[in-house]
Amino acid sequence: MVERDRMNLYWKYVAEQNADQLLTFFHENGVIRWHCTNEQFTVPEFIKANCEYPGKWNGKMERMEQTGNQIITVAHIWSDEVSCHVVSFFHMEQGKIKQLDEYWGDDGEIPEWRLNMKTGRPIL
Repeated sequence: MVERDRMNLYWKYVAEQNADQLLTFFHENGVIRWHCTNEQFTVPEFIKANCEYPGKWNGKMERMEQTGNQIITVAHIWSDEVSCHVVSFFHMEQGKIKQLDEYWGDDGEIPEWRLNMKTGRPIL
C-alpha cells in the first residue's frame, strides 16, 4: 500500500477513535509527544487518550510530505463543537510509527487586533 493511502487510513482511524486499527500502525515501543501541552505517551496511553476523548469526530489528511523514514502530515480534525489542525512528524521504523511528534492548534477567528490592521486575507 502506498504511504499516502496508509496515512489517509491512519487519520480516518484517529477520527473514528478506532483503537484496534490505530494500534496496528505503531511500533510496540513507540513514543508519542504532544508538544503544545508538554505530554509524552506510550502507545497504549496514546490510544487511550485519543479513543476515549469525548464526542464524535471527523477528520481528513490535507497534506503529506515524506523524506526517507520521516513522514509529515497536516490534518484537519473536527466535531460539531471543535475544529483543529494538527501537524505531525512521524518517524517510521520497519513500516511502523516509532516516534510521533504532534502540534495541535484550535481553529478560530482572526483576532480583532489583526483585523484592525487590515492585513492578510482568507486562505481559499
